Order: sequence, then structure tokens, then C-alpha cells
Amino acid sequence: MTPPSPTIPVVYAEEVREALHEGRPVVALESNVITHGLAHPHNVETALQVEAAVRKGGSVPATICVEDGAIRVGMSADDIERFASTSGIPKVSSRDLPVVLARGIRGATTVASSLVAAELAGIAFFASAGLGGVHRGAETTMDVSSDLIQLTRSKVAVVCAGAKMILDLKLTMEYLETQCVPVVSHGSDDFPAFYCASSGVKAPHRIDDEDLIARVVATHWATGHPGAVVITAPPRAEDAVDPVQAEAAIAEALAQAERDRVTGQGLTKYLMHAVDRATGGRTAQANMAVLISTAEVGGRMAAAYARHRQAAG
Repeated sequence: MTPPSPTIPVVYAEEVREALHEGRPVVALESNVITHGLAHPHNVETALQVEAAVRKGGSVPATICVEDGAIRVGMSADDIERFASTSGIPKVSSRDLPVVLARGIRGATTVASSLVAAELAGIAFFASAGLGGVHRGAETTMDVSSDLIQLTRSKVAVVCAGAKMILDLKLTMEYLETQCVPVVSHGSDDFPAFYCASSGVKAPHRIDDEDLIARVVATHWATGHPGAVVITAPPRAEDAVDPVQAEAAIAEALAQAERDRVTGQGLTKYLMHAVDRATGGRTAQANMAVLISTAEVGGRMAAAYARHRQAAG
């Protein structure tokens, strides 16, 4: 006989609990950007701005972290400050989640682990600046982000600005197609590239009507598909980085990474920092702006989905 699965403790902030109970829209957010994205106190300021953007979009923010053997859904301002000012909090992807929960230590969630947590918590929407994807050279390294794998497993709609420019975005889109993950572009014909408005890859579907996107999400899950729907929104024109400038910086960073023999899990962070230096800090500024603008779009999308569910009874 198979033993029963242990129940994962989920601790809700009161505002999030009430919103879910009343059927009001909630948007899940990762905490990795607090602990590993920016230096203190900019990480606190940005996290609070992201939450405010979700509210502006008409939804309740639920920043997710792991602490004391439980998934915490909704962080207070004090919690954000505590995580932001504490060194050594590990980044927790979906593969790390059971270990960190079992050990009862703190952890900051990534996109992949946030999707796991959001589904466990009953939250239908998640917002992030950008997804991980298929890395350049993956045909020899097999370096594919766990974000893509988790999109096939978690029943959560993901609102983002596409995937990071440092990746192989054509292969990333091929992977999503192969795994039957719907990709809908809002406000653009193209799949965006994080802080660049376009990856140069045309999106399979463009829908600008938020209520129609809500129906797409509901219809996808009604078919019995267990995975996500990816909804992309490009950065605002005033925030976007020129793709030619970005590509030149990435090529230089990749060459330097090869000289320094940087591979595996540390490669993304290395490349992001190298590109930021090469662009005089332009990409870091754009990164923060995209976090905020995408959160607002996520708030609107979740609100549209809540309206659809209420209308459907």
C-alpha cells in the first residue's frame, strides 16, 4: 500500500486568505527578487512597488516565501524587510522545495517553486518579469531552466515579459510548443525578451482583450490540461533596451563566461551582471521597471479571470 502523502503547511496572510475565500483576484509573486535581485534597500523598495502595481491592476498581491517548514503566501512589509536584510537565504527552485520545507529553514522562491506554491495555495495567477528558458548551446549542455518544466505541471497562468534575452529564445518557444503550453501575447505581435520589447520571434497568438484572455485560460484548463498558460506583455517603450545593444553586450558576456569557465547554475547571474556592466546599468534599471509593469498587467489579468468566473457562476 502506498503511504499517504504528507500535507504541505500553507500559511496565508489574512488579506490573501480573505480574498481567496471571497473569490477576489490574487496574484502570486516570487521572493527571489528580494533576496537575490537587488542590494538593500533597493530590494525592499522594488518589492513594495511590485505589490503596489498588482493592487493598481485590481488584485491582491501574495509574495511567496518558505519559512519554518511552511509555504508562506503573502509577506508583510516587515517580512519583506527581514528577508531583504538577511544574508544567506537560499534561492529555492521546485527541486529544492521539499528539502528546504523538510529542514524548516528560510527560502526565497523562484518562478518554478512559486508556481508549485501558488497551485497549492489555490492562486490562479502569477506575475514575473521574465521566465527562464533554453540556454544558448543547450544542444550540447542540456541546460534548460526548470521554469519551463514547471510550466507543464502547474495549473497557474503566468504573466511575464517573455524570457531573458541571454537565452536561446527560438528554442525556448520551440520547447513551449512541443510541451503544448499556450503562449498569448498581449499588446505586441512578438514574444518579448524581458527588457527588450521583441525577441524577434513572432508570438503564436496576439490577444489584447483581457476578458478574452481570461476565457482562454479557463478554456485551457477545462480541456483537462494540467499546465500553465503563458501571457506575455512587452516592457513599456520608455523602459525597453535596444535589442542590438543588448545582443552585443550578451555576445561579449558569453565570451567572457567561456574564458572564466562559468557554467551551470551560476551562468545566468554572471551573464546578467556582465550585460548590466556593458550597458552602463541600463539593463538593471529596465529589469526593475519590467518587474513593476508586468505586475500591474498581472493584476489586470487576474481581475479579468475573477470576473469571468463570477459570470460563469
